Amino acid sequence: MTIERFDKGTRMSKIVVHGDTVYLSGQVGQGDNITEQTESMLARVDELLARVGSSKSKILSATIWIANMDLFGEMNAVWDNWIDPENPPTRACGEARLARDALLVEVIIRAAK
Repeated sequence: MTIERFDKGTRMSKIVVHGDTVYLSGQVGQGDNITEQTESMLARVDELLARVGSSKSKILSATIWIANMDLFGEMNAVWDNWIDPENPPTRACGEARLARDALLVEVIIRAAK
């Protein structure tokens, strides 16, 4: 089975496809609050999945990290409006210190092709 790597850097690839499984590196968003960051982060997930012939309806699992659990409800409001309600993935969400202080949310996605 082949492994395809997209947007390779010295440290990581943004997308790895192994067989019919798509792995996205951690995706973050832009904006001044968690709502804006979650919206732009999930738009980026849509773009990356589309590049390799997948979509949010084929997400198998999502791991979400937020900088402060007090923001959980705001993040979930965006997630709930975005996710395909007919095909919800498995999901975990936890609080973590992210790579930069301005970041409030990050998601790691695994999807079927």
